[in-house]
Amino acid sequence: MGVLRSTESLEAEIEEMREALLRSGGIGRAHVRKAGSGSVRRRADGDGGVGDERTVCVTGGISFVGFAVVNHLLDRGYTVRLALETQEDMDKLRETEMFGEMGRDGVWAVMASVMDLESLCRAFDGCVGVFHTSSVVDPGGLSGYSKHMAQMEVRAAELVVEACVRTQSVRRCVFTSSLLACVWRENSTPRSSRRPTIVDENCWSDQRVCRDKKLWFALGKTMAEKAAWRAARGRDVKLVTVCPALVTGPGFLRRNSTSSIAYLKGAQDMLTEGLLATTDVEKVAEAHVAVYEAMSSTACGRYICYDHVIRSGEEAAELERQLGLPNRVSRDAHADCPTWVELSNRKLSRLSSSRRRRCTYDIYSISQE
Repeated sequence: MGVLRSTESLEAEIEEMREALLRSGGIGRAHVRKAGSGSVRRRADGDGGVGDERTVCVTGGISFVGFAVVNHLLDRGYTVRLALETQEDMDKLRETEMFGEMGRDGVWAVMASVMDLESLCRAFDGCVGVFHTSSVVDPGGLSGYSKHMAQMEVRAAELVVEACVRTQSVRRCVFTSSLLACVWRENSTPRSSRRPTIVDENCWSDQRVCRDKKLWFALGKTMAEKAAWRAARGRDVKLVTVCPALVTGPGFLRRNSTSSIAYLKGAQDMLTEGLLATTDVEKVAEAHVAVYEAMSSTACGRYICYDHVIRSGEEAAELERQLGLPNRVSRDAHADCPTWVELSNRKLSRLSSSRRRRCTYDIYSISQE
């Protein structure tokens, strides 16, 4: 699931990751634990099947979102085990100097494929929580996210949740989905309506609409999240999902360009409907950690995460400039976009102050469609 890049591009990405690490602070000695083909050398004080309450595993920890989640977890005092897909990812992580005398304390790394159940179980063993931030990407580093890749996304989601269920120590899983899993639906509210349609965590993208428009990235995210909910339903693991908008932040053009290009397919329709939103990677990471820590009490279900809704041609043009993708979002830099739809992230906003309540997986429609 890696992306093929030039040496110059790879070096620039490593430098950006190193800068992100320095911004996050924290100096100490970290630990690299690689035991080949996804196996994990356990901590000396660990007992089989019993997890440390502050030990978690992050898939895709080298990705733009995953790296930010890892840093936030370390800042909160967690011991983090990174499940990395390839040797290139392992080498890249070492070159960021996350490991070593000037690295972060409490980092562990293993090789584990999200398409290999046994390697996932070994990687998760001893962890109480799992953050699944890994995502299928275009191996050519372009925008060619395909229908086949959407199916791979689904299979990876099923295997990650199944591994969580099978691993005795794991009790919680935070699953990174996408706002795209919520917004693609047939227009059901007349544009003359006085009240806009609210899109929140109860909304699911229509898979038929995604297929008709060939929105394979949106389809993959929708199908994968639904597959995760089905796999977790009635099982001995608690699941929550975070649905971020287009993720931006320092270095996002280079480090998140593949996902950004795939996300923006259909961007003009999203802009017209008031559904094109962005969010800073740090906010996304904060949301992941916040919902994880609240899972023992109030956190449940899905959480939409965004900072800003793009509502004008001028804002769309600025996003295009940042991405280096002219005419990808809006053809008219001076046009304003009427608000037919209103995005809502109120559930995430009130997470910290919400009262204790019971939540069941059954409140969400997770049918096959």
